[in-house]
Amino acid sequence: MEPVMASIPDIGNAEMGISKDNSADVEQFRCCVDEIFQKVDELEQRVNEVEQFYLNTNKKQQSSSRGSSIGKERDKERHIPSIKKQQQDASRREAAAAKRMQELMRQFGTLLRQITQHKWAWPFMQPVDVKGLGLHDYYEVIEKPMDFSTIKNQMEAKDGTGYKNVREICADVRLVFNNAMKYNDEGSDVHLMAKTLLEKFEEKWQQLLPKVTEEEKRREEEEAEAQIDIQLVREAAHAKLVREICNELYEVDTHLEQLRETVVQKCRKMSTEEKRNLGTAIARLSTEDLGKALEIIAQNNPGFQAMAEEVEIDIDAQSESTLWRLKFFVKDALEGRGKSAASAGGNNNNNKRKKEICDAIAKTAKKRSKKPSS
Repeated sequence: MEPVMASIPDIGNAEMGISKDNSADVEQFRCCVDEIFQKVDELEQRVNEVEQFYLNTNKKQQSSSRGSSIGKERDKERHIPSIKKQQQDASRREAAAAKRMQELMRQFGTLLRQITQHKWAWPFMQPVDVKGLGLHDYYEVIEKPMDFSTIKNQMEAKDGTGYKNVREICADVRLVFNNAMKYNDEGSDVHLMAKTLLEKFEEKWQQLLPKVTEEEKRREEEEAEAQIDIQLVREAAHAKLVREICNELYEVDTHLEQLRETVVQKCRKMSTEEKRNLGTAIARLSTEDLGKALEIIAQNNPGFQAMAEEVEIDIDAQSESTLWRLKFFVKDALEGRGKSAASAGGNNNNNKRKKEICDAIAKTAKKRSKKPSS
């Protein structure tokens, strides 16, 4: 955004070049500049938004760098879906995954019935009757009581409070037996019954576990695919925003250039003293800014060789438009250099070229000062 802001003309300076009779024009120019500033502020906010998005994207990519080469190739080939298509795909995935999970829970229910129908399962079918059995310290020992009737109710719940996956049920089945073994002494009947049933459950669970693991892996891959699609849609949206910003910046630059041309056309003729000061100021420019100043001169002088090895600048031969454009540019450049001074040293060739151009300006100014004034 800085190049646009830096190139906005200083209306105070423009007033110095415009006659007092054109005060209405000055006010009009000021309004135009205010509009440009407002537009640039809006664009800057949008640029910051895009910049922050890509910064966050880069951080996420760096944090998930494993398998990145394969992932990047897949991303390049992936078609970017629309938001509506994403929503439809997500609904289908969720429905299919819910159906598969229901089947796993059905199979787990079969496994659980085999355990609950065992002759030693009766102590674990209902919640422990703490008060009736006089187990006054039960809740001090057992943090989360669990029994098979509670598990059954959770499995059959239709209000969304039930189990979300098979592993949750598995954890509660283990809790039933672990609670019993924790509260009852190792040599007691209940402890032995719980230990025996837990071992039988684990054997049957191992038979179902491969299917559970496969489903979990599938869900993880589908979620990763969905996240990639979401990211691609976001990137496409921000890429579109970048293109829009570029187009609007071009419009601002065009408007700005038109405004500059209008300003310089309205300017009075520059005095001999002002031309001399301008030549001195040009000699103070950095190598980079000096090159830009030569480009300004070349724009209205097709025969001017800005990139030639030796350049001779005749300030008096320049049009009023070029002189005032140079004046605006030099002022901005020198003020900018005052805020952020260029580092010392630099390329010897650039310094040599700068010296040659400055010498040429000084030489031309000296020739003009010897001519009789008209």
